Amino acid sequence: MRALTVFLTASLLTLTLMPPATAAAKPPATGPANVVFQRADFSQGTAEGTSATGGLSFATAAGTTTYTDALGTKTWEFARWTSPERPVGFPATELIASWTADTPPGSWVQIETRARHAAGLTKWYVMGRWAYGEGDIRRTSVSGQGDADASVAVDTLVAAEGKRIDAYQLRLTLYRTPGSSVAPRVRTSGVMASYVPERKSVPVSPGGGAWGQELNVPRRSQNIHQGHYPEWDGGGEAWCSPTSTTMVLGHWNQWPSAQDTSWVDPSDPNPEVDYAARFTYDHAYQGAGNWPFNTAYAGRYGLDGFVTRLRTLTELEQLIKAGIPVITSQSFKKGELPGAGYGTNGHLMVVVGFTASGDVIANDPASSSNDAVRRVYPRADFENVWLRSSSSGGVAYVIHPVGHALPPTTPGLPANW
Repeated sequence: MRALTVFLTASLLTLTLMPPATAAAKPPATGPANVVFQRADFSQGTAEGTSATGGLSFATAAGTTTYTDALGTKTWEFARWTSPERPVGFPATELIASWTADTPPGSWVQIETRARHAAGLTKWYVMGRWAYGEGDIRRTSVSGQGDADASVAVDTLVAAEGKRIDAYQLRLTLYRTPGSSVAPRVRTSGVMASYVPERKSVPVSPGGGAWGQELNVPRRSQNIHQGHYPEWDGGGEAWCSPTSTTMVLGHWNQWPSAQDTSWVDPSDPNPEVDYAARFTYDHAYQGAGNWPFNTAYAGRYGLDGFVTRLRTLTELEQLIKAGIPVITSQSFKKGELPGAGYGTNGHLMVVVGFTASGDVIANDPASSSNDAVRRVYPRADFENVWLRSSSSGGVAYVIHPVGHALPPTTPGLPANW
């Protein structure tokens, strides 16, 4: 669950340097978001103790450091990789980094970005400290990083006024117990850069060829978990993001085993939802709605996952046609999304298909039961509350098996997956 900020940071239900881009195009005042998603190439950049074989892995220690959190002060050895500077292609206002990683016990990873604007390079900002387990560090975003250049809103680097982002770098640091043979590995990583124009309403988009298609995605309600495990964001009424992620994992036949969930109360109807809330929980944000933490959690099951923005439902239809359900983030007042029956400051749901007339079929976890999760929302209303600038501006999680190909992106526009 996650309250949205300016150009939105998430979802609370109430529910060798390359030169920077030159002569970048001025972003539009209205119209779809300018967005690009760029995958990290670990064979490029500067390696300090890392290997680019099979992703980015820990080869040799580049140094040691201490880290203190609620679990105490511990010493770690680390290896680090820094990307080349990557031009965005337009003056962006936000960066969101996402990743999938293997962090066996005794290891964790830190993700950082820094940006270039007209006045030069910013400092490095921490975008997340991630471990799948709970015994080494507290999985966390880092607050209080704002300065004259930018600020970090949970998982999003937001440029300061007049400091639009022309290029950026990504830095990944892998930590392990000193002297051990533990092998943390970042399998994939990428950065989404975007500029969302100010627009109060969004026109409906044309069909993209997926009308009449519906994917078979398991249905899970967050509301049947109300009051469960309140130590993780107050219970199921706040678990829209991990519940949505769970549904997509189920679509790919990948979710926790009975042994994994043996700690959940036996009376719980869907223990895999409680499990996802626990292992996406952000201890600084105190919620399970950190966007990249959810796609990183999906990576635990060998899936590729990343956070991006989509420009239209026409684009989203391309993913549905490829058999890939899409998790979307939106906010709306009660009555703005006919059929929802509630209002929200930010909420995640899964788009699973489209009716024959182009309306959106969504698995909405804000439902009274699993059977009630399937909803049909009018296309124009759904697109408006998802894409407008007062909402998430089109934020989406894309989660799929590594061998399941993504479709081509929109011709003539920067690739956003």
